[in-house]
Amino acid sequence: MADPNKLPSGGANGSADDAPGLFDEPSVAGPTAAKSQGRSAGPASTGLNSDASAYFHPGAHAPLAVRMRPRNLDEVVGQDHLLAPGAPLRRLVEGGGDTSVILFGPPGTGKTTLASLISAATGRHFEALSALNAGVKEVRAVIDTARRTLVNQGIQTVLFIDEVHRFSKTQQDALLGAVENRIVLLVAATTENPSFSVVSPLLSRSLLLQLQPLDDEAVGTLIDRALTDERGLNGRVSMTDDARKQLIALAAGDARRSLTYLEAAAEAVADGEQITAESLANSINRAVVRYDRDGDQHYDVTSAFIKSVRGSDVDAALHYLARMIEGGEDPRFIARRIVILASEDIGMADPTALQTAVAAAQAVALIGMPEARLTLAQATIHLATAPKSNSVISAIDGALKDVRSGKTGPVPPHLRDGHYSGAKDLGHAVDYIYPHNDPMGVVAQQYPPDQLVGTDYFVPSNHGRENGMAEYLGRIRRIIRGSRRKSK
Repeated sequence: MADPNKLPSGGANGSADDAPGLFDEPSVAGPTAAKSQGRSAGPASTGLNSDASAYFHPGAHAPLAVRMRPRNLDEVVGQDHLLAPGAPLRRLVEGGGDTSVILFGPPGTGKTTLASLISAATGRHFEALSALNAGVKEVRAVIDTARRTLVNQGIQTVLFIDEVHRFSKTQQDALLGAVENRIVLLVAATTENPSFSVVSPLLSRSLLLQLQPLDDEAVGTLIDRALTDERGLNGRVSMTDDARKQLIALAAGDARRSLTYLEAAAEAVADGEQITAESLANSINRAVVRYDRDGDQHYDVTSAFIKSVRGSDVDAALHYLARMIEGGEDPRFIARRIVILASEDIGMADPTALQTAVAAAQAVALIGMPEARLTLAQATIHLATAPKSNSVISAIDGALKDVRSGKTGPVPPHLRDGHYSGAKDLGHAVDYIYPHNDPMGVVAQQYPPDQLVGTDYFVPSNHGRENGMAEYLGRIRRIIRGSRRKSK
C-alpha cells in the first residue's frame, strides 16, 4: 500500500490514496454543462478553493493518477448510491452542507477525489493534516487557526485528513470539540473500517459513507480518458483491446492502480506505439494483491481463511493463505491464527492438529519467509482436511458463562489444599480419595461445587477421535457421580 500520509511537496499530494477517484465523460476544469447522468458541476466548478485546488491538483509534474483526478461532478463515475440528487454527500460536494464526513472504502475508489471536491466546493479556508508528522500540538494549532478565521472573517475551515485511522486516539479526541461546534468541517478518508480505527465520539459526529470498488466499465472509462485527455497521456500512445482487458483485470476495481500501471506501460513504449498485453506485463513486476495487512481487507481475507479451514475447503484455504502471504502479512500472525483454529474448530476430533499448528508456529519463527510458506501450507492442509469439532470452545465457553453468572460456590473441602499446618483441622483435604489407588483409576468422588454437580460442559461430537468418546465419557461420569460424597 502506498504511503497514505505523505503530504505534498510544493503542493503535490503524495498520499492520494484514491487519486483518480471516479470518472465519467471527459471534462476539463471550470464551468461545464450537466451530462446525461444529471451530475451538475455545481459550485465545485465555479468557486474553487484555491488552497484545496493546489493541494489536490498539483500540476503536470504529478503522477498520472493525480493529474487525472476529477475536478467536478461531471467527471465522476460510480458511487451512485452516494451521489444521487439530494444525497448528503452530493450536497456537500455542491457546497450546500456543513456535516463532517468520513469516507471509508478500499484503495482507488474515490475517497480522495470526493474529499477534494468537498474541500474545493466553496470559499472555505482549507487545511490538511498528516498522521505521520502531526501530533496533538499540530491538531490544536490548526483548530485555533480555524477558530480565529471563523470569528474574525466568518469563514469556516475544511480540515482534510487522509488515512485518519493512523491518528492516535488522543489526536482524534483533540478534534471532537471543533467538529461538534462546526469550527471545522472534517473531511476524513480511510481504507480501514472506522468501527475498528476511529473513536466512537468522532464517528457519532460525522457522516460515515462507504465507497465500493469500481466496476470494469468504470475502470475502462478512466483508462480511455487517461489515454486521450490533455492532463493524461494526450494521445501519445494507444492500447490494444487485449491489453486494455488485462489492465482492467489487474486493477481489480482500483482506479489509482489502473492509472499507475498504465503510466508505467506508457513509459515503456515510444510515442505513437501501442501498449500490448505483453508490454503491459513486462512493465509490471506483479499484480498488487488486493490485501491490506493494516486495513479492512486484512480482516476480510483473514476471516475467509479461517472459515475456509473450518468448512474443510482446503483449496479455498490455500487460496486465502496465498493472498495473505503475497500481500505481505506477517507469517507469525498467520501461524497464530492456525494455532487458534486447531483448538477452536478441530479440538479432540484430531488432537494432532494442535501439535502440527504449534510446530508450524515454531518453524515460522525459526526459518522465516519465504520457506515458511511451506510450513504454513502444510499446517493449513492438515487443519482443513482434519475432522472438525467445536466441542472445545463450546465446553470452555459454557464453563465461563456459568462462572460469570455467579455459579461458583465453595470448592469441596476434600479437594482443598492440605499441605499447610492446620489444614486438616479445617477439614481441608480430609477423606480425599487418590484415584491411582483404584484399579480403574477412577473413583466416586465429588469434584465440582454443589450447584454444578451433574453439569456437562464437554459434549464430544461424532467426528474423528471424538467419535466413540461419548460412550467412554458417559461411563466415567457414571462412576464419578455414582456414589458421590456431598461437600460440607
